[in-house]
Amino acid sequence: MSTQEQTKATEDAAAAISIMRMITGFQTTQAICTAVKLDIPELLAGGAQSSEQLAGATGAHPGALHRLMRALCALGVCRQSDAASFELTPLGAYLRRDVDGSLRSAALFWGEQLYEVWSHMVESVKTGQSAWKMLYGFTDFAFFAERPKLAEVFNQAMAEMTRVAAKAVVKVYDFSGISEIVDIGGGYGQLLVPILHANPKLRGVVFDMPHAENGAREKIAAAGLADRYRFVAGDFFKSVPDGASAYILKSVIHDWDDDQSVAILATCRRAMGPNAKLLLVEPILPTRMEVTPEHQRVALSDLNMLVAPGGRERTEAKFRTLFDSAGFKMTRIVPTATQFNMIEGVPA
Repeated sequence: MSTQEQTKATEDAAAAISIMRMITGFQTTQAICTAVKLDIPELLAGGAQSSEQLAGATGAHPGALHRLMRALCALGVCRQSDAASFELTPLGAYLRRDVDGSLRSAALFWGEQLYEVWSHMVESVKTGQSAWKMLYGFTDFAFFAERPKLAEVFNQAMAEMTRVAAKAVVKVYDFSGISEIVDIGGGYGQLLVPILHANPKLRGVVFDMPHAENGAREKIAAAGLADRYRFVAGDFFKSVPDGASAYILKSVIHDWDDDQSVAILATCRRAMGPNAKLLLVEPILPTRMEVTPEHQRVALSDLNMLVAPGGRERTEAKFRTLFDSAGFKMTRIVPTATQFNMIEGVPA
């Protein structure tokens, strides 16, 4: 075989390995989700255990569990302390319940609810409609409103995924001129808490569906901020609390189509005084995709919006159109260290 042929063969093999890694990505999701459902990260919190010990604690088949544990070691979630025993790595610790930065509920949400929905993507691509709605008869928000246990997993997963973005938002945006801020779709207050901590004179409102109220009360009280916040339940297509200095919406507008997004923003506009600010915390879709981790994240998020809530990620130009249609003028875009941007607007 010539040098040129050897190079071509090596490139072909590398390409096949790369595409197979993409094809089999679901295996990683399911291995991690299974470990969380069996409570493996919590069981290993106190130190190494054998697969036999873990099987006894979880009711799993010892041999099958051993095979799962080996896979978790290969993924970097666990490590083998000897031939039969396993311990949690710093990476795997993020799958524990109460550690700072936990992503346990995210693993459950993606591995259970979203896993099923993504398997029906072809229907969404053919119709342009939410696979979630086709599967269950209504959107994911209505679905969770009737299923409090699943709603708890959903809300906690959203809280987990918001924590990093919230810290980044506080670092890049000056809230000092704001006296009261309403977090629209604020869930458990995961975005509001770091904003209030960083701005001692600021008061906040969490506005969301009723099923988020208890979780918000607990989280915000635990943060020592109960006297500086209130929870308001409602429907942001109808009304939101009025008279605040600022209205912030993180990962809300991307859940909805253009007409619904304009309706949500118009509701906020009606509640706002002439000097109030609108703040969106959203990714911005590039006009041209490149093979980068950042572009991959926003492109896959866009597909998730298609199959689950039926929304979309948007370019800067599309956000400007939404703002104009809802009675706002976009004033600036402030990037953060994450995939999210602060998109600021004022009443036009």
